[in-house]
Amino acid sequence: MIPYGDFPFFFIAFAVLLPIIIYGLLGKKNIHLNFIATVIMIAIIFKDNHKHILGIPYLSYSFMSLAFFVAFQCILIKLYIKIAAKKNTLPIFILMICLSILPLAVVKVLQSSMFHLSSWTFHDTPIKAIFGFLGISYIMFKCIQIILEIRDKRIKSIKIYDLLRFLLFFPTISSGPIDRYKRFLKDESKPLTQERYSTLLHKAIHYIFMGFLYKYVIAYLINTYIISNLHFATDPLLYKLAYMYAYSFYLFFDFAGYSLFAIAFSYLLSIETPQNFNKPFLSKNIKDFWNRWHMSLSFWFRDMIYMRFVFFMSKKKYIKNNLLVSNIGFMINFMVMGIWHGIEWFYILYGLYHGILFVLYGYYEQWKKKHPVKIPVKVMDVIGIIVTFHIVAFGFLIFSGKLF
Repeated sequence: MIPYGDFPFFFIAFAVLLPIIIYGLLGKKNIHLNFIATVIMIAIIFKDNHKHILGIPYLSYSFMSLAFFVAFQCILIKLYIKIAAKKNTLPIFILMICLSILPLAVVKVLQSSMFHLSSWTFHDTPIKAIFGFLGISYIMFKCIQIILEIRDKRIKSIKIYDLLRFLLFFPTISSGPIDRYKRFLKDESKPLTQERYSTLLHKAIHYIFMGFLYKYVIAYLINTYIISNLHFATDPLLYKLAYMYAYSFYLFFDFAGYSLFAIAFSYLLSIETPQNFNKPFLSKNIKDFWNRWHMSLSFWFRDMIYMRFVFFMSKKKYIKNNLLVSNIGFMINFMVMGIWHGIEWFYILYGLYHGILFVLYGYYEQWKKKHPVKIPVKVMDVIGIIVTFHIVAFGFLIFSGKLF
């Protein structure tokens, strides 16, 4: 069952969470009850009546992959904490990062059309379906963040039970938003009052209705009546532009709707998961866009890749030109983001495209300081919004894989 993918999911989720909601309205919270609900929902989400072992649908291939992956990551994190306490060296840190990423890298290779491995099967089941599972990327993001904070000595100890609650948190397990370990535990430990839970419940209900509007009304209508009726390869240029705009809005409303559902169900569990979107199509420039679009992912890449690369290069002084260091950091950051989406030419090109946009915008900012534009600020803002929307929409066209 795909989270938030159909109406039965919502009925089941509300039924499972009903005791927690009642408990919350009484001003009480129990993290063990929350975890039991998460385990039940994960069992339901990963149940498969066809691809399973021992004749048990709940022991599906994807569930077993999830279990082995989480166990592997937990062992890796606990091991690194012990090693880092004695010998926190760069080579060991890099090894741990590589080991953590390895399972996802294998899945991405198996899924890629570039390596022609997607047709491999085992007992009539695609190998990629056995090793991959829903949400593997987002669980890995959480694990990498923890390993990085162990390296920084911000995390010196960790309990397996705390780690499991964080990694397996069901509202966000499939596609985020991406939370941070310490922030999550801090939310869990916050005292719960009737007033606070009532506020969270009202917000959750509001987000759920907004999510239905976004995903099941607007995104559905765009996909059904515009995207599905356009044939990009054969239609004239005007229709190709229509596809580009429609696909851009579809991506936003579909994913923003999903994110609202994930945040809403997090609130029902008293966890205030970070927001993922903030009116991205009103962005005034490309940097502003990535501060508004899929924010939990954007900020994760910024903090874990771009900032660390810039800090490392500045500390070692391998390159003395700060602008060059920043530009290389942007290119690496978005290149990795593109590859994370999938090892396909259009995802890689999408990453390079946004990296180049960041580099060009950096030069534009420098030029603007020396050549102030004598145009009213509000007019410049409108121009910036229009230009940014179009370059972003073209990027989504690249992302769709239909450009060439």
